Amino acid sequence: MEPMPTDVREEAALVRRARWGDQRAFETLYDRHAGAIHALAYRLTADRGAAEDITQDTFLRMVQFIGGLRGDRPLRPWLKRVAANAAIDRLRRERLVSGSIETDALPDDAPAVETALDASTLLRRLPADIRTLVWLHTVEGWTHAELAQRFGRSESWSKSIVSRALHQLRAPPETRSDPLLP
Repeated sequence: MEPMPTDVREEAALVRRARWGDQRAFETLYDRHAGAIHALAYRLTADRGAAEDITQDTFLRMVQFIGGLRGDRPLRPWLKRVAANAAIDRLRRERLVSGSIETDALPDDAPAVETALDASTLLRRLPADIRTLVWLHTVEGWTHAELAQRFGRSESWSKSIVSRALHQLRAPPETRSDPLLP
């Protein structure tokens, strides 16, 4: 994965050139950002095929909206927002989100998890909808208000789901009580 460009002016010039049909500029933007977008999509969906689809869709949207992209801001945050929204839409289409995330989705009694698991492994074991909420809030910095609006729920709903999931993930394995984590 390429690091995010530090020179906003250089990236703005690439966006301008891509806007005018410069294929090489578009390829450069794709090469710089596709890895990060794919990684985010994979973290949210836990499905390589879905992550590839979301990555491609994200860059297709970039082409559609390239005329409206601001040159004074980095491109990656916009791309990540588009990818996250695409992942949420995919979850909704698959009916994983509608009705499946409730505050009681993380009950208090269940088997423990091995101690050697890292945070990434634990997150992948969460259901896709809960993993998406936790990742977008904790890592991507979405507010509970943004999550609530995007999922069509209340802010307290988002807070409750994220709080309970993080509590379960932080609990020592011998006291962890989450049936969602085998």
